[in-house]
Amino acid sequence: MHAAYFRRHGGPEVMETGEAPEPVAAIGTVIVSVRAVALNHLDLWVRRGLPGLVLDLPHIGGSDVAGVIDEIGAGVEGWQVGDRVAVNPSLWCGECEWCERGEEPLCVDFRILGEHVAGGTAERVRVPALNLYRIPDDLEFRAAAAAPLAYQTAWRALKTRGGLKEGESALITGASGGVSTAAIQIARLLGARVLAVTSGSESVRRVSELGADVVFDRLAGEFADGVREHTGGKGVDLVLDSVGEATWNQCLRSLARLGRLVTYGATTGPRGAIEIRHMFWKQITVSGSTMGTKAEFETVMGHVVAGDLVPVIGATMPLDAIRDAHEMLEEGRVFGKVVLEP
Repeated sequence: MHAAYFRRHGGPEVMETGEAPEPVAAIGTVIVSVRAVALNHLDLWVRRGLPGLVLDLPHIGGSDVAGVIDEIGAGVEGWQVGDRVAVNPSLWCGECEWCERGEEPLCVDFRILGEHVAGGTAERVRVPALNLYRIPDDLEFRAAAAAPLAYQTAWRALKTRGGLKEGESALITGASGGVSTAAIQIARLLGARVLAVTSGSESVRRVSELGADVVFDRLAGEFADGVREHTGGKGVDLVLDSVGEATWNQCLRSLARLGRLVTYGATTGPRGAIEIRHMFWKQITVSGSTMGTKAEFETVMGHVVAGDLVPVIGATMPLDAIRDAHEMLEEGRVFGKVVLEP
């Protein structure tokens, strides 16, 4: 089969396309004919190399997949060849204490499709039948592919970990990225007032059009000052951050009393200092979030199917343009998701 992969870690130049072995259906799995696969910053980190992550090379990336069932393995019920599906990229053991509690992202053997195992930047991919989500005929494959990782991550971070409620305010950083564009929509769906941070006047315009009530250009100055101004000195109830070191201090300064900071990434660096006295005086909470549970994934995909949430697609490209796609994402030249169509 035709696939996109890398044979060694490095920059976008290591990405290539060529022939790869066909996946074989195993017990409890299906083979999906990939019609669309969306890229994430995770694909960039895996390509560069992550500490402790040892891969069988060449490695096929791509966590977000939508397509048609092509083959069904033994023991799979309720699915037929030809069914249209989106794939939950989370992989869990189903046996540990966390899985038994329905907290799959905390599984002791938690993995992600396209990171730890071969993903969907190929014509076909093998996935567990438990990870399938049926999509209707009127939902485009590229929209279905653009949703799974980003929308479940944003849903869990805002609603489950952050406890965002109607009438509250949320500040979302890195607002032109896939998870952040999802988070803006989800925060509005939950009834919150949305403030956002992005870079450049064009991104400010597009984030505003997406529904953010107030948008700050990070290049124009300290956004924490703007947050205080627009909230009458109070600050926001919740900050959702993936930027990390570059914005950490401003994120903390932007919080109101009893505010919550939820982080799901650290694109500019993993270290952030906290003024402990500031933390206990304002009684703020800092927590982490990764991916989503099976139930959270199905809930948020239900909103996508219903049209309550609409994935933002910045570019649609052929699979052979994989290197260009990585460069676009690496350089921040895309608003929303990059989708490849094998």
